[in-house]
Amino acid sequence: METQFSSDVEAIKHLQQKYQALRAAIAKVVVGQDDVVSELIMAILCNGHSLLVGVPGLAKTLLVKTVADAMDLSFKRIQFTPDLMPGDITGAEILDENRHFKFIKGPVFANIILADEINRTPPKTQAALLEAMQERSVTVSGDIYNLPKPFFVLATQNPIEQEGTYPLPEAQLDRFMFLIKVDYPSFEEEVMIVKQTTGNTVEAVPKVLNGEEIMFFQQLIRKVPVPENVLHYAVKLVQSTRPNVVENELANKYLAWGAGPRASQNLILAAKCHAVLHGKFSPDIEDVNAIANAVLRHRIVINYKAATDAVTVESIIKQLSSTT
Repeated sequence: METQFSSDVEAIKHLQQKYQALRAAIAKVVVGQDDVVSELIMAILCNGHSLLVGVPGLAKTLLVKTVADAMDLSFKRIQFTPDLMPGDITGAEILDENRHFKFIKGPVFANIILADEINRTPPKTQAALLEAMQERSVTVSGDIYNLPKPFFVLATQNPIEQEGTYPLPEAQLDRFMFLIKVDYPSFEEEVMIVKQTTGNTVEAVPKVLNGEEIMFFQQLIRKVPVPENVLHYAVKLVQSTRPNVVENELANKYLAWGAGPRASQNLILAAKCHAVLHGKFSPDIEDVNAIANAVLRHRIVINYKAATDAVTVESIIKQLSSTT
């Protein structure tokens, strides 16, 4: 793959073309949700996992399946339920006809895993994904099995139903590069959705990228240089979310817990990707701010005072961005 391009600049221009083609391919099936599609593609190009939060019926599953099709990647869906066991995700050893133990791979052995309603399963089963998300491998009976490359967990979560759910622990939330909010479509978009889904026509999704190209572009994005002022801005923004660590009245008043160093890493990596996909060869502060919500909103915990004053995480991030 790398030998096709005479320089990194040429490779970046090729990535920009692929990005536009990928968006066009996804738009054949998924109407609207432009920001959601962009953030999902960016997370994949940064080799990161994403948590999609939205009410039922907003085509979250369809979006993930369409992205997998357009990227020519293997796809598995795991429906998380209260009785799901860790072995149902990772796989398990069985005794074959020769009385030898044989490992049967679970659904986690695919390029893209859709963890549907991930907060409906107990913490023990949620934890089965932790090693897979971080190490790209699973351990069963002391043996380590590597997952296919590239590997992404795209999880969905319903924000309105709380009965029968288990909140994701902060350690697992931090493994998700982005928390992507999926909102209702506009009137025009909903009209188009109804037209497309109530007829006989089924749009085929063209293959735009493959696994080898994705891994090449992931390394290409890591090569993008970052100016010192942008690096310092991203780290200062993350540190400003930590109450009683830095002198920040807003954080001390409204935040119970702030983002860790992984947020700084993801901010810079995502800013690199955002810059490249928008025709630049180096990120600036605008690129950091463009993806700050997706990176930080699930890593910041507001306190009771914020809830009382109806202060949202997004509004806090916006204010911190403007004062950093």
